[in-house]
Amino acid sequence: MLRGEPNDDYSPVRRQIVLTGVSAVLGWFLGGGSALAQIAFKPVPAERRGDVLVCLFLRGGADGLNMVIPYGEDAYYRNRPSLAIPAPNDRRRSAGERAIALNDFFALHPALKPLYPLFAEGKLTIVHACGSAERSRSHFEAMSAMERGVAEAKAGVVSGWIARHLLSVPRKGSSPLRAVAFGNVLPESLRGSTDAVVLQTLSDFRLAMPKTMGITQAEELQHTLRELYAGQGRDEVAQAAQDTLQVLETLRRVDPTRYRPANGAVYPDSDLGRGLKQVAALIKAQVGLEVACLDKGGWDTHVAQGSTTGWMPANLSDLAQSLSAFARDMGEGMKHVTLVAMTEFGRRVRENSGLGTDHGRAGVMWLMGGGILGGKVHARWPGLEPHQLEEPGDLRVTTDYREVLAEVVRKRLGNPNIAQVFPGLPHPRTTRG
Repeated sequence: MLRGEPNDDYSPVRRQIVLTGVSAVLGWFLGGGSALAQIAFKPVPAERRGDVLVCLFLRGGADGLNMVIPYGEDAYYRNRPSLAIPAPNDRRRSAGERAIALNDFFALHPALKPLYPLFAEGKLTIVHACGSAERSRSHFEAMSAMERGVAEAKAGVVSGWIARHLLSVPRKGSSPLRAVAFGNVLPESLRGSTDAVVLQTLSDFRLAMPKTMGITQAEELQHTLRELYAGQGRDEVAQAAQDTLQVLETLRRVDPTRYRPANGAVYPDSDLGRGLKQVAALIKAQVGLEVACLDKGGWDTHVAQGSTTGWMPANLSDLAQSLSAFARDMGEGMKHVTLVAMTEFGRRVRENSGLGTDHGRAGVMWLMGGGILGGKVHARWPGLEPHQLEEPGDLRVTTDYREVLAEVVRKRLGNPNIAQVFPGLPHPRTTRG
């Protein structure tokens, strides 16, 4: 039973998402066709080559049902007596505890309040009930499938989807900072790329100098190297060296440790906040960045998940403040940036005895940028009643996450080579709504 039947703006999704029809969706679950989600993107102008892609992976299986709450469905509240987020119209709870209505069926968790202005301005959009065909509910397998851009982990594809994107388009230049991953290891999405650099901070990108060498001596050495390689012509080695030295000089001028965000943006003092701050610094420095990858962990909420306070709400607050600060800092520059946030799977519909949620299936994807016609929750909503769930009690996947990424790659990154980036993705057969 629904508290209010979803209207045409976000149930059949005919106006915002072109799907292949109910039979095709069912066919996808049975191993047949694919559900196509065409988010409303503005096409990239022909005179320039695509946005900067910022890919944020929420590792651990973020609970989409408590991030974007289907408050219009009674089954959500029946299944989560302790963890459910109070509805926007629940006057028994304070305004700070109630979900923030996005429409008359979906609402944001109150900890995500900093994201609401972006949603209202059309710079943020949400895709619900999406995911892969990987049913193992294993973090390792599900993350591997998504980062390689395949339906299931058993697919025989080794490279990552972002690496294949970079290999299938001409380089914009020869910057050594074409693709940057902030973290300790190279994410699988960049595996196979010859252009990826892994950094914990931008300060890591420097020439390795002897500890005994002073600042003046280091600057003299860089000057000598610049003159040396400037006389070596335009062969690949000389060009790479010249580009690297140019980036070093740019970063020296920018000085990421002293970077000051614009427009009054304040990043939280967290790994994600610091990471996005450095991404903004790189984009503004125009060092040739095309892709930035970041992670945010802590979403495996089996125990003591929290409703409006606690573990998950604290994580959501960091996520919202970080993304909001990044958008404010970039300002008009967000017209040339597309940020995608994704997670390997969602959580079980029913809360467990530890006041948490177990591994589930469908989750939520977030897309942010100036090229997105946002302000919508895109979903072919499968429902939360027992007969509508996937065994043993999970929200069904009704949108293939690859279809969303394919739209980003084609429309915002300007790459038409979708078959190379997502091998095995069925060619969509769109229908008119």
